[in-house]
Amino acid sequence: MTRAEEFEQLRPLLFSIAYRILGSVSEAEDAIQDTWLRYEASPTQPASVKAFLSAVVTRISIDVLRSARLRREEYAGQWFPEPLLTDPYEDPERSAELADSVSMAALLLLERLSPLERAVFVLREVFGFGFDEVASAVGRSEAACRQLVVRARRHMGEGRARFVADRREREVLAGRFLDAFTRGDVAGLRELLAADVHMVGDSGGKAPQWGKGVFGAENVARVLATMASPFVQIGGVMEPHELNGQPGAIFRDRDGKVINTMTLDILDGRIQTIRTVLNPDKLEHLGQVADAWAVLREANQARRHTD
Repeated sequence: MTRAEEFEQLRPLLFSIAYRILGSVSEAEDAIQDTWLRYEASPTQPASVKAFLSAVVTRISIDVLRSARLRREEYAGQWFPEPLLTDPYEDPERSAELADSVSMAALLLLERLSPLERAVFVLREVFGFGFDEVASAVGRSEAACRQLVVRARRHMGEGRARFVADRREREVLAGRFLDAFTRGDVAGLRELLAADVHMVGDSGGKAPQWGKGVFGAENVARVLATMASPFVQIGGVMEPHELNGQPGAIFRDRDGKVINTMTLDILDGRIQTIRTVLNPDKLEHLGQVADAWAVLREANQARRHTD
C-alpha cells in the first residue's frame, strides 16, 4: 500500500479528531492537509502509521486552536462550531461516545478546556487511545495525561446535561416541530418546547441575529411562527437534516443557496435549545451561501404586504 493510500484510509479518523479539537470543518481540513505534507516529507516509515498521523494531526490542531482562541474571544456575539453534516469516522465499539462528542452542546463544553486538555480528552475519552499513545501524541508523560483527563472530565461534567433521547423519538419530535414551523402554528410549536427553551444564533456580525437570544416557550414559538409565513412566501425552503448528530434543518433561499442551519437539543420529550448558525463563513462547506440580509429584507416586505 502506498503512503497516499494509507493516508486516505485514515483520513476519516484524522478529520474526526481534528474537528472535535477545533470545532471547525475548514480548520480541520487544513490540519489534515498539513498532516499529509508532513507525512509525505517524512524520510522514514513509522512503525504505526495510525499512531504517527494521529499524533501529527493532534499537534497541528492544538497549535491552530491556541491561535483560534484569541479570535474567538473577540468574536461578535455567540460563537458556535461549524455545523457538520456527517461524521466520516465510524467505530461500532465507540458509537455512543462518537455521537455524544460531536453534538453542538458537547463541542461548546469542550470550549471550556485548554487546548491540551481538549486534545487529551478527545483522544482518550472519545477515540479510546491508550495513555501511552496519548502521551506520545501531545508530548507529555502518561501521568500528566491522566491528570489532564481528570481535569477535563471535571470541567465537562460541571456543565453537562446529556441530551440523550431515543433516536426515533427525537426524529418524530423534530418532524412535528419542523411541520409546525412551516405552518406557523404557535400552539403546535409551544407544546414541543421546554418552558425555559433558549433560541440563539451565531451570526459573527455578518448576518442577522437575535441579540443574546430568545427565551421561553411562548416567546420562541411566536418568533418562529412570525418568521415562517413570509419565509415560505418568498420561496424559502427548510430542508430537514441531521447536523452534528442532532435533528435539525438547513434553510435555503428560492435558488437553493444556504441561509442558515438549525439544530435542536432534545431532552425529556421537549426541545431545550435551538441553535442556528448564520455566519456565512461557517456555511461555505455546505454549498453556495445566500445573502441573509437580502432574504430578511424580502421576508419583511412580504410580511408587511400580508399585514
